[in-house]
Amino acid sequence: MSEAQPATTQAPVLIVGGGPVGLVVANLLAARGVALVLVERNKSTSEEAKAISLDDESLRALHAAGLAEDVLDIVVPGTGTRYFGRKGRPLLHARGPQGYRLGFPFKNQFAQPELEALLLNALTSRPEADIRFGTELLAVTEDPDGTSATAVVRAPGQTTTQTFRASWVLACDGGRSTVRDLRGIPMSGTSHRQVWLVADTTGDPHDERYGIHLGTPHRPTVIVPGRDGRCRYEFLLRPDEGTRGVRPDFETLRRLVAPYRSLTEAQVERCTAYTFNAVVADRWHDGHVLLLGDAAHMMPPFAGQGLNSGIRDAANLAWKIEQVVRGRAREALLRTYEVERRPHATAMVRYSERLGSIVMTTDRRRALVRDLATRALLALPQGRRYLTEMRFRPRARFEAGLVTGSHPLTGTQLPQPLVLIPPGLRPRLLDDILGPSFAVLGVDVPEAAWRQFDGADWPDIMADATRIDVFLDDRLPPTTGPRTAVADADGRLEQALDTARNRFVLIRPDRYIAAVIGPGGLPAAVAALGRTIR
Repeated sequence: MSEAQPATTQAPVLIVGGGPVGLVVANLLAARGVALVLVERNKSTSEEAKAISLDDESLRALHAAGLAEDVLDIVVPGTGTRYFGRKGRPLLHARGPQGYRLGFPFKNQFAQPELEALLLNALTSRPEADIRFGTELLAVTEDPDGTSATAVVRAPGQTTTQTFRASWVLACDGGRSTVRDLRGIPMSGTSHRQVWLVADTTGDPHDERYGIHLGTPHRPTVIVPGRDGRCRYEFLLRPDEGTRGVRPDFETLRRLVAPYRSLTEAQVERCTAYTFNAVVADRWHDGHVLLLGDAAHMMPPFAGQGLNSGIRDAANLAWKIEQVVRGRAREALLRTYEVERRPHATAMVRYSERLGSIVMTTDRRRALVRDLATRALLALPQGRRYLTEMRFRPRARFEAGLVTGSHPLTGTQLPQPLVLIPPGLRPRLLDDILGPSFAVLGVDVPEAAWRQFDGADWPDIMADATRIDVFLDDRLPPTTGPRTAVADADGRLEQALDTARNRFVLIRPDRYIAAVIGPGGLPAAVAALGRTIR
């Protein structure tokens, strides 16, 4: 007599991994009403403060899940990064692009345990989420009918297993991803041998709101002050000072930190020695499995973009899954995920490598050339903007996927300025007006153009797009009309949309611009977007 097989549980989405990326995508999906199961092998969220920086795009994504205000309570609104040269003298303060360009501070320091606890608490309150910590993934296979995947999980120490049949399995289980290994997906890139010591401390006197990169060749160092006396220190170790994966002894840490503060063992929250990888998975979309975060890409820490890249993955994918689960788009829409995200994630991996090789070099001659070149660029207006506004950082722009047309704005993220809404004309963030779905901005377009736009055969996912009239040139919007009307609050809306006058701007739920449609371009845009998702 054969043993009875366990019952199979149906789940639209199974998320593997309860770290920050898994918790973010779970919150984004639940906020859109998508049922999900999240499994995590550990019994609780991590006490390890790994990631330490959230950028403005990540906060904008969290705003879409209704979490930005809570997250702002646990971060330090930062002012970028200050770089010091080979002799320890100030070299450059890179503050990033225009302040609050996306509606939030450009760079924000935080403690990962606090963020994970906040995200889990928010997810626990959402009825769409079935959360199962202390649950390990054992297998994931494609179903014979090609419509879903089957995953087998088990609680540690238990002999019984549970089976889930999910439309989509999201691998958010980190650099040592079990899902990626089970699917036989390799990673390509470079594993670096340099060993770094990272320590998170309390009771620290640093009160700077910026990260500190000390480019002294004899001891490259990173210092990132946080909230309530927390501070992270990272030191490049010499070959005889530490081994990857082995906790350094306290005396080594105390000696390295001594130039900056006194330290007791009780003030050390975390201390470890690590090496870093610069790798990208060869496939991010494998049947009904999708890879996010470190499961898809790992990068050196010097640009602070590891977690932020994972949150970009989550923001790109969550709304697409919702549309497919609801039957408003075919699975073809999910194929745009890797097409859109891989180029920028790969560029960010390479950028993080280059930045580390320049800023954290141990070569004295290279450091001298770096310092001289930086000071020469700072002497020129264009060079100063290039460095201080971090124009050297890869900018996300979709060249393929759910985008169409050649307008310069197409494929870029729409900024989030303050706008005025009648009748009260109180300044509000643009995203609060755009809504959770697609949005169409008619930038000074006539009513006849709107009638043509509304009469087009749009794909189902754009049928409920929010229609918004945009008034530029410091004009008041009408208090009544057939659509929502917004006006520029401080000149930034006009700056963002000046090249789109007399055109429609089609905004995706992740706030990237799908198309800028001018007179006569409507049929081609509708056809191109329809081919991508129908």
